[in-house]
Amino acid sequence: MTRPDSDSDQDRKQQQPLSLREVVGSIMAALLGVQSSRNHARDFARGTAKQYIVVGLVATILFVNIVYFAVKLILHLAAG
Repeated sequence: MTRPDSDSDQDRKQQQPLSLREVVGSIMAALLGVQSSRNHARDFARGTAKQYIVVGLVATILFVNIVYFAVKLILHLAAG
């Protein structure tokens, strides 16, 4: 049996904007192609474009830098 308060808590949570952790999790899941339909619907209902643009840009910059330094390391080790 569910408590009446649990329904109002769930409604309140659905109205709150996404946390940074939820946005990062959604970006990572989308990059890997494993985003669930439930989270996809949540993202469109509670997320804002600004959140996804900022986190997406940061994730892209991190990814490019990781690849760049990995290639530099491999080339350095291969030449040495």
